Amino acid sequence: MQSTERRRQIVSLAAVQGRVTVNELADRFRVTAETIRRDLAALNDSGLLYRVHGGAVPVPKYHTEYTSVETRSKASIQAKLAIGREAAQHLPKPGSTIFLDAGTTTGVLADYLAEQSVRGNAPHLIDADGDGISPGQAESRRDHSSPTPNSGATTHFPPLRVITNSLHIAYRLANTPSIDILLIGGDVRPQSRAVVGPIATRQLGVLHADVAFIGTNALTMAHGLSTPDAAEGAIKRCMVTNADRVVALCDSSKFGLDYLVSFASIDDLSMLVTDPGAPDTYVQALKDSGIDVVFAQPGT
Repeated sequence: MQSTERRRQIVSLAAVQGRVTVNELADRFRVTAETIRRDLAALNDSGLLYRVHGGAVPVPKYHTEYTSVETRSKASIQAKLAIGREAAQHLPKPGSTIFLDAGTTTGVLADYLAEQSVRGNAPHLIDADGDGISPGQAESRRDHSSPTPNSGATTHFPPLRVITNSLHIAYRLANTPSIDILLIGGDVRPQSRAVVGPIATRQLGVLHADVAFIGTNALTMAHGLSTPDAAEGAIKRCMVTNADRVVALCDSSKFGLDYLVSFASIDDLSMLVTDPGAPDTYVQALKDSGIDVVFAQPGT
């Protein structure tokens, strides 16, 4: 591995872990401790990390150029709409918990869930046996759930619980009767309307989801999924780490792009939902890595 790539990965690790040590990095990259010390010195001189005794910590609120949510939501809009709708067909069984990060494509997924709920046409869900369950069956299961010990009232067991750090997603799903929302607290990032920071990562660190639906700014086979923002990368990494399955939502314009902060490797993914414009070389490489690649057809 070239020193430039190793140093970029060191910055990513520091961003998502909060601290890296010389010994840990030497073991991870299979180089000497002295090589890592030189890397940390170079990164410190470049303003990308702060050196501390025995290792390094990220520069507070470090991020590279990041476009606003309004700008990003207009890019590849037809592909994002199709990917969001397709992702809704891969929700886990009723009663499960999912993570939704603050990406624009995950926002489309949330919009679709809210719209289908209003129409009384909930997305197809998968029960514990892998069989389909209709919205009416899900409602029946809620109506016949056990009463609470204190009140004796019927407990309405929702088909889905959503944990998110997105203000948009929380607002959009707040009045959806079939969905429980848990909005992570912390610092609000105005550009993306995402909740980030140490308070948010601590909360996510003790939570678990059956599936994480994660958007990304970029995808390469070597660097995985990446983002220009270290704070949002740390949130995404927490979701990836604490979910049983990870479904990445990535339109074809993101393939081959690469940003500073990697929050998931290709091996972390269970499924990737994209559009038919995804490069064949990437699609085949993902399939060869055991990733289920699903194509969303625009206009369907």
